[in-house]
Amino acid sequence: MTSKRGQVVLSELRRLVADLATEVGARLPPERELARLLGCSRETLRGALQVLEREGELWRHVGQGTFCGPRPLGHPIREQILVQGASPMQLMQARQTIEPSVAAEAARLATPEQAAYLAELAQRGRRARTRPESEQLDAAFHRGIAEVTGNPILLGLLDYLAGVRRHAAWQREWELTYLRLGVTEFTERHSVQHEAIAAAISERDPDRAAAAMRAHLETISDAMRGAGLPGLGA
Repeated sequence: MTSKRGQVVLSELRRLVADLATEVGARLPPERELARLLGCSRETLRGALQVLEREGELWRHVGQGTFCGPRPLGHPIREQILVQGASPMQLMQARQTIEPSVAAEAARLATPEQAAYLAELAQRGRRARTRPESEQLDAAFHRGIAEVTGNPILLGLLDYLAGVRRHAAWQREWELTYLRLGVTEFTERHSVQHEAIAAAISERDPDRAAAAMRAHLETISDAMRGAGLPGLGA
């Protein structure tokens, strides 16, 4: 960074990192946005990033982004960083991979009392009239299915995915989706699908439970794409 412009960019980047680093692991904007903010080329920006990385002020991981602070020792991708780096559609891909199998396992193991509880959550979801209530009951329904399995690993995975849904990136995209659908359609569509999942679990039909969960999650993915979110691989 010997050029005068390079030194200016480095100084401005230091200030930006300091502002963003409210906690170790805070994620910086993508390179394109950083270059625009700093008014420089991406080549100049990368030179400044390399300087700060050598100094331990930030670190980068291919496919995840650039993060404030020193690289974590012996654990390069921490849970918080995975949350920050995941896109909404990556979250949906993970849910579509995991949750149908969880629903199938719940169908094998559910007691009549547990099946009744899931059915009750689905019915309460149908009666919900506000977004917070709908989302709270939706989260309770999906967690309830994992609870039926009695497997702490599966429950932990579902809790982790729920944590990703509380991240800002998901909330922004879900806001667009929710506004597009509206509370009535959101509640009705989700309720019908939740009821189908609960019925399959109650009838101890693993294949139907998995298929119903898969259809439910595909509906959510389609709605998010319809609201303008790029599809997987886009």
